[in-house]
Amino acid sequence: MKKTLSVLIASTALAAPALAENLAVVGSWSSLPLHKQYEAPFWGETLPAASGGDITVELTTHNQMSLGLGDIYPLLGQGVYDVAMTVADYAVADAPELEGLDVPLLALTADEARAMVDAARPMVSDIYRDRFNSHVLAIAPYPPQVVFCNAEISNLGDLEGLKVRASGRMTAKLLEALGAEGVNVSFSEVPGALQNGVVDCAVTGAGSGYSAGWWEVSTHLLPIPLGGWDSVVTAINMDKWNSLNADTQALITEQVASGFEDPAWESAQDALVNDIACLTGNGECPAGEARSMTLVDVSDADFDRARDILTSEVLPDWADRAGEGWAARWNESVGAVVGVTIN
Repeated sequence: MKKTLSVLIASTALAAPALAENLAVVGSWSSLPLHKQYEAPFWGETLPAASGGDITVELTTHNQMSLGLGDIYPLLGQGVYDVAMTVADYAVADAPELEGLDVPLLALTADEARAMVDAARPMVSDIYRDRFNSHVLAIAPYPPQVVFCNAEISNLGDLEGLKVRASGRMTAKLLEALGAEGVNVSFSEVPGALQNGVVDCAVTGAGSGYSAGWWEVSTHLLPIPLGGWDSVVTAINMDKWNSLNADTQALITEQVASGFEDPAWESAQDALVNDIACLTGNGECPAGEARSMTLVDVSDADFDRARDILTSEVLPDWADRAGEGWAARWNESVGAVVGVTIN
């Protein structure tokens, strides 16, 4: 009888389906194209379907949860949720070395930006492991961070003396070196700040500015990537990651690359062209009604001046903040790809 019962228990255990893994996922800004077009479909549909129902997802976003932007990754490391994604620049107060991921003006195309990210990824993975108890799953782009102004400008030099909202610490340093005043204003507060004169200009992605209605409170668009590509890092709590079996880890790794990261990068270059068309009316706008901002030409002199300030002042300043060893590591990875060396 005992033998028969043991066989029945063993057979039942073999026949029972594996328990589903449930992931609590916190996405980036819910109103922006990266979340709408890529994050939400991937976590809500693609990954659960690819797992055959073995992975379920509870998805929200950090703005829907009213999370402080600097709290997103520390809370992830504490296990408050399983997966989180947001702009890496939001975490630099806790990890100044992370600023080396998204350096302004070094990448003018999506292919160049992807090459930079791929070179930086081992460095970023170590930062997230050590600083945030997390495993990096993906690094995806917002489009290049360009300049919206509610002031008449005709070139980069006209930013001198203006109050400009930066998209990250390194961008703020660059703006200050150009003679502008860097102002810290959160993304959601920018329209009011532009309208009320708290800032004269603000840096963000062209598509983000279009989606958020910045064209209603700004008149001129300077399409120089002063804010880099605002890389968005997707990471999973390290304890949760280590609790998953090897097959589940492999499935998530493969699916997040093919179903989320690669498509986001593939659309990034066309997105910039389309977003500028939507903001200025120069070309077809696939996202909706084209607006009529003034497009400011970026001259070779403008670009050369900004790039010189970046390499002679901004990057060395970052190397001092990041601490020993990070400049050398950056030189050997990102610097080698873009042909820049921090001395």
